[in-house]
Amino acid sequence: MAKLTVSARRIDNPSQQRTQCAVVPVFEKERLVGAARNLDKASGGAVSNLISLGDFTGKRGQSQMLAGCKPVQRVLLVGCGQRDKFDRKGGLELAQNIARAVKGTSAGDAVIYLNDLPAKAKSMRWLIPALGRLLVTGLYQYTETLSKPGEPARLSRVVVDGGKSLPAAEASRLIKQGKHIGDGVNAARELANLPGNVCTPDYLAREARKLGRKHKSLTTKVLDEKKMRELGMGSLLSVSAGSDEPARLIIMEYKGGKAKDQPYVLVGKGITFDSGGISLKPGAKMDEMKFDMGGAASVFGTMNAVCDLGIPLNVIGVVAAAENMPSGRATKPGDVVTSMSGRTIEILNTDAEGRLVLCDALTYVERYKPAAVVDIATLTGACVVALGSHASGLYANRDELADQLLSAGQETHDRAWRMPLWDDYQKQLNSNFADVANIGGPGGGSITAACFLARFAEKYDWAHLDIAGSAWNSAPKGATGRPVALLTQYLQDRAG
Repeated sequence: MAKLTVSARRIDNPSQQRTQCAVVPVFEKERLVGAARNLDKASGGAVSNLISLGDFTGKRGQSQMLAGCKPVQRVLLVGCGQRDKFDRKGGLELAQNIARAVKGTSAGDAVIYLNDLPAKAKSMRWLIPALGRLLVTGLYQYTETLSKPGEPARLSRVVVDGGKSLPAAEASRLIKQGKHIGDGVNAARELANLPGNVCTPDYLAREARKLGRKHKSLTTKVLDEKKMRELGMGSLLSVSAGSDEPARLIIMEYKGGKAKDQPYVLVGKGITFDSGGISLKPGAKMDEMKFDMGGAASVFGTMNAVCDLGIPLNVIGVVAAAENMPSGRATKPGDVVTSMSGRTIEILNTDAEGRLVLCDALTYVERYKPAAVVDIATLTGACVVALGSHASGLYANRDELADQLLSAGQETHDRAWRMPLWDDYQKQLNSNFADVANIGGPGGGSITAACFLARFAEKYDWAHLDIAGSAWNSAPKGATGRPVALLTQYLQDRAG
């Protein structure tokens, strides 16, 4: 994947700053100021002439490339709309447009001038990391299984001039913070995009060990099926029973806080391919079930970001990895299995397998006496029906935890929407032959799935993110890396 170096500093004379691309925000129906005015004067009025011709007006979403003059090779104008209507949404659109437009050039470096934006220091503290993240994620390109990958973007270095509202050192810290989160998002996308014959449970285990070797603050432990059987994880093992690929429980422990501090735990669903098992899925779009480990991918991406940022917390990432396949050994509808908690589960549908691996992982993490646990899973098609692809479904047994995650999602525009976790739905999981059934009928499918998990998370503060709609796109096909930005922001907020 492309590597990007980012930094920030004040630049007093943009026309004398050597760069392959100067990026200048321009407002609609305004006289040129600051960097735009400086570069217009140096180019003999090229910017103002373009505006007077009406080819560029400064509307939101517009961008226009101009030939520069030495030492500025190119000038990229990006529209901001009307100044008095430039808000956080406008700032996000600006960051997205800059990332998209710069990627479309052959420039190897760029200087981005933000000093003329009507943003106070607080706003800049949001915009600059968002820009860093979007620049990095905009450069992502999948190449792993392509014999002739496309030409990679050439951009490798970006300098941001944040203006007088922030000290240069603070702006530099913020852009690097965004860059590290972007790297985490890309790491999640890369894992999720890999085909199921490459990204197996063992592959994820190797990736976790590799991450542990890279960061001294991270230690990795992998439980095999023998150890899981000794622990009584009959629910998790019922999912891998029909596959030739053995299941793995992967534990990544990051120690950034004090030894006595309670850890924050992230638990990811890692179904590396989901055929549905005996309850076989329809053939259409079954290839997209390689994305069913999107929750696990987001845990990997977040742990990457946590290590790179050096967040002063103890954070544990747990991945329940398995492949769900049909065979003579596969679990059948009507089978009853015993979970690590001792609860028995009647499996009415083997395609409701994510909750079966997660429930044993949620029981396992009790041993850490966590400050809070968040599980992340591409869990239900019902959540896609309810929320589409824009929001992740959020369930929580504590209002405070739900509010913290919602706030982190708003801050990063990696948004979630809180769904009900009422006892009224629990009766749908009643079974005549076990303590609980693994599905609750056609109504409220995402809710009953969360209610199932809630039974295994009663001993700590817990939240569940159903990312079935937000983890990948079908057109164009590919992983989004969500909710790495939300999770990383949540952890940063806990660290103060």
